Amino acid sequence: MAAHHAGSVGFMQPWDFVVVRRGATKRKVKALFHEVNGKAAARYTGPRADLYRSLKLEGIEEAPVNLCVTCTRQRGGRHVLGRSTVRDTDLYSTCCAIQNLWLAARAEGIGVGWVSILDHAALKQVLGIPKPVTVLAYLCLGYVSNFSVRPDLESAGWRARLPVDQLIHYESWGKNKEDRKNGNAHYQGVDENRGRGKNKASQRVAGMQGKSPS
Repeated sequence: MAAHHAGSVGFMQPWDFVVVRRGATKRKVKALFHEVNGKAAARYTGPRADLYRSLKLEGIEEAPVNLCVTCTRQRGGRHVLGRSTVRDTDLYSTCCAIQNLWLAARAEGIGVGWVSILDHAALKQVLGIPKPVTVLAYLCLGYVSNFSVRPDLESAGWRARLPVDQLIHYESWGKNKEDRKNGNAHYQGVDENRGRGKNKASQRVAGMQGKSPS
């Protein structure tokens, strides 16, 4: 329900969810993972290759529930409100549904893993997904004993978290340092507007209270 209540551009709701519980289906998907993962592992050499092979990159058979999230790009017809200039908003909207699901699952103590090392064309054949439908994600869901403080790939040393200051740009791309004077003025303006809104609301309430009913 959390996923289905996500926001979507033009309220197109382009998502569908294929729930996988049977072991036989999971084994077929796992075989697809092994095939693609073998090719991926061959791209690395030396210590990097050893580290890659040591990583836990899926939980297809271990997870009680697998979920394939798809996007039907034709849903809503040719003209969807708000989609005329950015056609990929249907894909973005489906990602919002996945994020909603992920957050709701976390709140319930359910772990979610995104298995991206899959051939989606082959996956569609296993799950009987129509050709025009786009596969967005294959997720593994199940209760976990604990949630790690850091992402597994960060803990394993595969990649480090990027400093957020390098990813924030002020007013235009490449301006990573905020003008403190303008920045303070901006936040001051926000505070003033917040206060002004409260004052106006208080005045309206006071005015209404002062009027006698008609």
